[in-house]
Amino acid sequence: MRTIRHRSRSLLIVALALVTSTAFADKKGGSKPKPAPAAGGGGGAGNGGAKGGGDAGGEIEMDPSTTPPTAGSGSAVDSGEIQMDDDANKPPADLSADLAANDAATAKVNGEGVKKTPLSWKDIIVVIRKPFLKIRRTELNPFVATTMNDNMIRHEAIGGELSYWLTDVLAVGVEGQYYVHSFAEPFDLIARQARRLPTVNQYNWSTALDFHYVPVYGKFAVLDHKVITWEAYFTAGIGVGQSEVVPRDKAFPGFTNLLIQPNVGASMRFFLAKWLTINFGVRDYLFLDKFEPTNRSLMKNGTAAEAQSNADSAFVNNIMFQIGLSFWLPTSFDYTTFR
Repeated sequence: MRTIRHRSRSLLIVALALVTSTAFADKKGGSKPKPAPAAGGGGGAGNGGAKGGGDAGGEIEMDPSTTPPTAGSGSAVDSGEIQMDDDANKPPADLSADLAANDAATAKVNGEGVKKTPLSWKDIIVVIRKPFLKIRRTELNPFVATTMNDNMIRHEAIGGELSYWLTDVLAVGVEGQYYVHSFAEPFDLIARQARRLPTVNQYNWSTALDFHYVPVYGKFAVLDHKVITWEAYFTAGIGVGQSEVVPRDKAFPGFTNLLIQPNVGASMRFFLAKWLTINFGVRDYLFLDKFEPTNRSLMKNGTAAEAQSNADSAFVNNIMFQIGLSFWLPTSFDYTTFR
């Protein structure tokens, strides 16, 4: 009896195991095949059948790329693809052909509608004209001057110069100056402290033949409103002048010297109008001067001629600063060359 019961239990367990494995296999791999889409159905019907999912055994189709296009779709492109670029169907670009077409169009535009007009010299402007011309004009330059390098005796001068400009950069002229003098403070200090009087000469007058050359010309703006032109020029000349000895002892007469005076200088001129300029310059007058002899008080005869024959000589640089106005004749000028 025990054997039969034991066998029946074993058979029951085996039967239950077979039933369980069969049910598990049906659940895992026993899905139904997909139904084929209807041939004549529209896009809406087919999508509706796919969405329903009741006949598909609970599965949802995510990628319809394998599904052939339906009759009502109206496009040969697969429903799962997006067309991004249509340039693949275009022919390849030709750069040389594009450039040739552009050149042809440009030549056509340039060749049509161009109106040619005759030119004249007045239409060609390369550089603006100089606002002031000096060629074949006369310059009358009154000026004042003062000594710059003598600390014993100071000379102020009033003078003038008359120049004729052969070209716009070259002129020849004559000048004349009359001097007045005054003693500077060191002259009295030396007399009081050293008990000796300095030996000095005063200048009376001078005249010279001068040549002027203009190498520099320019212009500048004043407060970005007024343009002023200017030029720098050099001067060299030769002339004569007179100096007079200032005797240390008033009991002895003085004497005068006639001097050969070369001069060199540099100046600047600013143009204010067509007939008016203002000038600033420095002029150096070079000469060999004669001074009162230091032993004049020991001479038996202190005449001017004897003192002059025994005079001491020294080379002098008389540097003068000059400022003046120039008046130009004629007062206007005309251009005779093309612009």
